[in-house]
Amino acid sequence: MHKQLDRIIAQCPYKVHGIVEDYNTNEIVWENRNEEIFSSASIIKVPILIAILAHLQKTNGNLNRNYEITPDNMVDFSVLTEQRQTQATLHELLLWMIITSDNTATNVCIDLLGMDAFNDYFKEIGLHNTRVQRKMMDFERQKLGLDNETTAQDMQHLFGQIYRGTLLTKEWNAVALDILSRQRSHESLKRYIVDDVKMALKTGGLDTVDHDAGIVFTRNRDYFIGVFITEVTDNDKARQTIGTISKIVYDHFTKQEEGID
Repeated sequence: MHKQLDRIIAQCPYKVHGIVEDYNTNEIVWENRNEEIFSSASIIKVPILIAILAHLQKTNGNLNRNYEITPDNMVDFSVLTEQRQTQATLHELLLWMIITSDNTATNVCIDLLGMDAFNDYFKEIGLHNTRVQRKMMDFERQKLGLDNETTAQDMQHLFGQIYRGTLLTKEWNAVALDILSRQRSHESLKRYIVDDVKMALKTGGLDTVDHDAGIVFTRNRDYFIGVFITEVTDNDKARQTIGTISKIVYDHFTKQEEGID
C-alpha cells in the first residue's frame, strides 16, 4: 500500500495531505503532511456540527426548534436559498450543512454560537489548528487573510472522537453519525469503490483545494481516511487523486479481512 501511495503522491502536481487510522489497532497506518495548516473549505462544517450538538447536549436544546434564515446569511448554490426558505429547524440546518454542504445553512449555524465560541470549543477538544474565521462565501474576509483552517491531524483526531463516542452522549453522537452517513457527494473517497460500503464523511472544495475525510465501516475493520489536496488547478483531477488513494486504502483493509494482504 505505501509504495502505491508514494507513487500517486509523486505523480500528483498538487500538495497532498493525508492520514489513515486503523480503528481496530488505533494505529496511524499512513500519513503525509499531516501537521500542515491549510484552507479547510467545507470540511470545517464537521467541527461546527459537533460543537452545536455539544451545545445542545449541555443546554438540553431541541433539534426541532425553528431558526430564522435572514437575507444576510443567504448565499448562492444553496438548497435553502433556492427554496427561499425563511426559517428551518436546527435539524434541517445541520442536515443540509453536511449532506449537500449548504452554505446558507452553515451561515445560520455559525451565528448560533458565534466564531469565538466555536474556536474555544475546538481548542477544548484538541483541535489545535482548526479555526472558523469567516462565513461561507465571505471572500472579503478571505482576502484579508481570515480563512477557515484545519490540518489532516486535527480531522483525524476529531473523527476518532466521533467514532469512539467520547465527545457526546450516545444519543447525540448517533445524531452526528447519522447526518455524516447521509452525505450525498461521492466524487472523491467513494469515487472508485463499487461496494455498498457505509461511510460517515464530509467533502470540501474551493478553486484551489479539494478535501474528503471520514469513517469507513467495512465488515471487520473500520478506519479513518482523510485526503486533503491544496494548490489545485484542476478540481476534477484532484478528486480523482483522492478517489485513487481511497481505493488503494480500501483494498488494503478489505484484503486484510480476507486474509490476502
